[in-house]
Amino acid sequence: MIFVNDLWTLVDIPGWLGHASAHVDDMGLADFIFPAFLFIVGLSIPYAIDGRRKKGENNVGIVTHILWRTLALLTMGLFLVNAEVYGGDTILPKPVWMLLLISALFLIWLDYRYPTSKRAIALKLTGITLLFTLALLYRTETGNGLGAMQTYWWGILGLIGWCYLISSLCFLLTKGKLAAQIIILALFIFLNAAPYFNWLSFLDVVKNRVWVIQDGALPTLTTVGAITAILYRTMGIKNRFWFSLLIMAIILLSFGIATRSVWGISKIRATPSWATICAALSIICFAFFVFLTDVKKKINWYKLVKPAGTSTLTCYLLPYIHYSLLGFVTFRLPVFWRSAEIGLLKSLLYALLIVTVTCLLEKKNIRLRI
Repeated sequence: MIFVNDLWTLVDIPGWLGHASAHVDDMGLADFIFPAFLFIVGLSIPYAIDGRRKKGENNVGIVTHILWRTLALLTMGLFLVNAEVYGGDTILPKPVWMLLLISALFLIWLDYRYPTSKRAIALKLTGITLLFTLALLYRTETGNGLGAMQTYWWGILGLIGWCYLISSLCFLLTKGKLAAQIIILALFIFLNAAPYFNWLSFLDVVKNRVWVIQDGALPTLTTVGAITAILYRTMGIKNRFWFSLLIMAIILLSFGIATRSVWGISKIRATPSWATICAALSIICFAFFVFLTDVKKKINWYKLVKPAGTSTLTCYLLPYIHYSLLGFVTFRLPVFWRSAEIGLLKSLLYALLIVTVTCLLEKKNIRLRI
């Protein structure tokens, strides 16, 4: 995700690496990364809920935890997506506003060693106060203050928050039963397809106020992840596990390709073909890594990028600090270092640098936790 998010700094790179345009029937590498991330979110849900149960938490405690995590992601997503249109007659320059925003997020959601200590509570309250102040100082060309902030598309973290909430509650309500999860998956795919045939047009009034995010396309991906985790947990790496993954991937891929002529493949429009094809590709990737780690016992290769998995939120937010700091200087890398293969190598090294910094911060116990 860090790699593809840095592609905007490059020139003269292959088009298939980036996002396809909204009305083009196509998909680039960047159009697959976020769906794969949602798939991973779904993979984690059965383990996370089971982990909390082992700690003795009841359903009320688990739901409370889910709601707090969702609120955190939605808050981060709301502020970050509004940062994209920050400007106009501002009191704070955008780089300053952004740096203060990331500072506030770290203060609020830092993984404090003693979260109930006076120091930790004081720092959290400082972060909340700073966040509220930044909302009051928010400016756009058309408005100012908290009222000028809009949900827009919620931002990456906000979308993750909604999908996490929906899939977690569905998993909890169905007690993680495989058959129920498959029915829920079919329902999300149906909701994703329904607008193209006006099947649910009578619900338009409701949809304008409360509806499943992206007509069910994004929860489709987290639900497939949850189903994959259930299969992995219950079957182990036996033949029926591989067969089940193969069948699920074939069904999703076939559906996506067979219905492509109806709505096309588009991430921006969140079409059913895009969602199901990305879900199938995610299953295939997961199967590959299971084979690599569980069967072949090749586990040392991922140490280089491990912090991206153990401190994911920290890793995701660090580039915002870097890009904000760039706003204070006029220096930019020469075009040569931002072009073609050299540019792609630069972005790859940049992603690895961010992971390395995340690792160093992790060793100092500086990481976000929600």
